[in-house]
Amino acid sequence: MHIHILGICGTFMGSLAQLAKSAGHTVSGCDANVYPPMSTQLEQAGITLIEGFDPRQLQPAPDLIVVGNALSRGNPCVEYMLDQQLAYISGPQWLGENLLRNKYVLAVSGTHGKTSTSSMLAKILDAAGFNPGFLIGGVPQDFGVSARLSDSDYFVVEADEYDSAFFDKRSKFVHYFSNTLIINNLEFDHADIFENLAAIQKQFHHVVRTVPSTGTVIYPAADANIAAVIEQGCWSQQQAFGSESSDWHYRLIAEDGSSFEVVYGDQTAKVNWQQTGLHNVLNGLLAVIAAHQVGVSLEQCCNGLSDFVGVKRRMEVIYQDHGITVYDDFAHHPTAIKTTIEGLRAKVGQDKIVAVIEPRSATMKLGIHKDSLSASVSLADQVYWYQNPAIDWDINAVARACLVPATATADIKQLLELVAQMATSDTHIVIMSNGGFEGFHGLLTERLGR
Repeated sequence: MHIHILGICGTFMGSLAQLAKSAGHTVSGCDANVYPPMSTQLEQAGITLIEGFDPRQLQPAPDLIVVGNALSRGNPCVEYMLDQQLAYISGPQWLGENLLRNKYVLAVSGTHGKTSTSSMLAKILDAAGFNPGFLIGGVPQDFGVSARLSDSDYFVVEADEYDSAFFDKRSKFVHYFSNTLIINNLEFDHADIFENLAAIQKQFHHVVRTVPSTGTVIYPAADANIAAVIEQGCWSQQQAFGSESSDWHYRLIAEDGSSFEVVYGDQTAKVNWQQTGLHNVLNGLLAVIAAHQVGVSLEQCCNGLSDFVGVKRRMEVIYQDHGITVYDDFAHHPTAIKTTIEGLRAKVGQDKIVAVIEPRSATMKLGIHKDSLSASVSLADQVYWYQNPAIDWDINAVARACLVPATATADIKQLLELVAQMATSDTHIVIMSNGGFEGFHGLLTERLGR
């Protein structure tokens, strides 16, 4: 079958393309901007890429068009597809019906930590010999690719609550036939498509309703927003964790989270790993609980987790020299920013932390979380906020409200100079953005290298 993908260079759609190719299909696709690293991955997989949306690429017609959720009415390819009555489907629906229906699916959902937890879970299962397939919204450094198709009965999928396509406004995760469903946490996000928290909770309840009675929903006992979802009805087994009465909880051995103990009833096992931060401990605990559901022993789980390397753009060290360390992190929500800096502070003690933050997500651009941003950086020593062209609210007000020294700028060159001047021995610079940040990462590491 010839499958043509509209919007192929996004993380999800690019990963889907590689899975479709691995399944034996002829795959091509297009996007507004075709650029590395995704374009490189796709070309190496033998996938034909077209830049732009000229409808002539649909002549002759492919057998099926997979439409990315970034595409909307008015797009030339979309209009041609509809006018010519060509066969089309959303990416999540194609994934569910063609690759996941006959698998045991371990789905990882929640506002924060999906990519990290999915990567940890895939690592544990792989280390235990399960050879799982996976589709993850990032690149686990343990595997080097964001997606893999295998002959295993098990598949790990990062289960996103974002909508499926312009013609299917259901969340992606309702298509995935989940057997084990993790809900990491639940907060308001994606303000471009969800009106309020209740609208997001409705979608989470929809996915809970898809889990079979023999399946399991795993979630933190203390999260009131998730509890409200479960109270709407859950017909599956439930595994809450973290409370004193729960079967599962953790004990920190190292304050920074680099060493901890997983407790399951009267069993215990230790994790000693490269990660830090309480948020990663919780992510790891969720991955252990999910892997245990399918028969991985507690000791095997913790051994696999101890060998976990990490995920690109999740506190990834991109420069280290002369006592200066630069990290690339994907945090783009006040809670994620806060937990990232807390984890780094626990790790580095009194060393200087410089946070460089670009509010870039759709929710951030709308200014939804702007009143919470200043409090999220209180453990940093210096903060720089970048006002990209898409932000039309006053980021200077956020800087003024910070309890630590903070500066806002709309000039990327000025930002580079300000950050470079702060780079002295024993300095940790964490760059937080869910986008390209106008090449700032490369500009800074090149400047420091000189």
